[in-house]
Amino acid sequence: MEVPANLPTVQPIKPAKPKLSKMQRSRIRSDWAFIAPQFIIFVVLTIVPLFVAIPILFTDKAQFNDPQVNPVGWKNFTAVFTERSVQDDYLPALQKTVIFVLLNYTTIYIFGLSLALLMYEVGFKGGFFTIVYMPLMLSGLATGYAAVMLFAQETGTGNLLLMKAGIIKEQINIYSATGTAFILPLMVGWRYAGYNMAIFLSGLLSIPTETIEASVVDGASYWQRLFRIYFPQMLPSFILATTMCLIGSFSVFDELVALGATYVNPEAKLLSIIFFTYGFQIDRLAMGMTLALETFVPLMLLGILLQRLQRRLQY
Repeated sequence: MEVPANLPTVQPIKPAKPKLSKMQRSRIRSDWAFIAPQFIIFVVLTIVPLFVAIPILFTDKAQFNDPQVNPVGWKNFTAVFTERSVQDDYLPALQKTVIFVLLNYTTIYIFGLSLALLMYEVGFKGGFFTIVYMPLMLSGLATGYAAVMLFAQETGTGNLLLMKAGIIKEQINIYSATGTAFILPLMVGWRYAGYNMAIFLSGLLSIPTETIEASVVDGASYWQRLFRIYFPQMLPSFILATTMCLIGSFSVFDELVALGATYVNPEAKLLSIIFFTYGFQIDRLAMGMTLALETFVPLMLLGILLQRLQRRLQY
């Protein structure tokens, strides 16, 4: 059957855009007003400096006020693979940072998840939550200096108590490789215990109570409920905690300064200290910024992958 050529073509009807009500428009304006101060600060102090710094990466700029700057092309980007002095600084710091990330990730569950389960099951109210959250109000420097005093040789209260209890036979030297690797994650994990507890507690509170009540009726033990009901539905919270752990572990700085990373304790020289050293102590600003960017890009890609995975697993 032939179709006449002169038939008019039917144009698809575009769905009309839903009109926002006055209340919805007012709510959108309120939301933007709420986030505007933080958004402006983030753009001015983070995004703008990032774009301003890009041309510096291709120079030999030594300081911010360096009057003589020469272009070096991609030399700064390849230095970590070709320049021995940069490798000797960057690679050991990277190794220590990775170890710290793994240990710090463990403390997230030791402190944060345990406290969240305790809050969820026992039902402690505001006072307990405030006490757990209080260490986050302390500065990193204060926390680091407190750790140095607790584990000071001869007079450190932490050392004396652990020896008195028979847990250790020799005093912990906080400036040694073992001491720094052991105390730093515990210190950071204790400080952020309340923050991580809030992340896990939000995941627990999102679990439908009907599923928990049904498992109790079916006779499931607490451990069965934990691994078959709680944890599977808390996966988005686990991924969020992982993302925040990566960000926090690679950006930890104040605690390292308190532990003597810039003068007496080379074991505390993580990547953040290397970036600071290159930028402000040995006058290789462009190199320090380049190393920071080379570390930032893989972390950003990993963060994007974790965020997408979190959205996919969101209940």
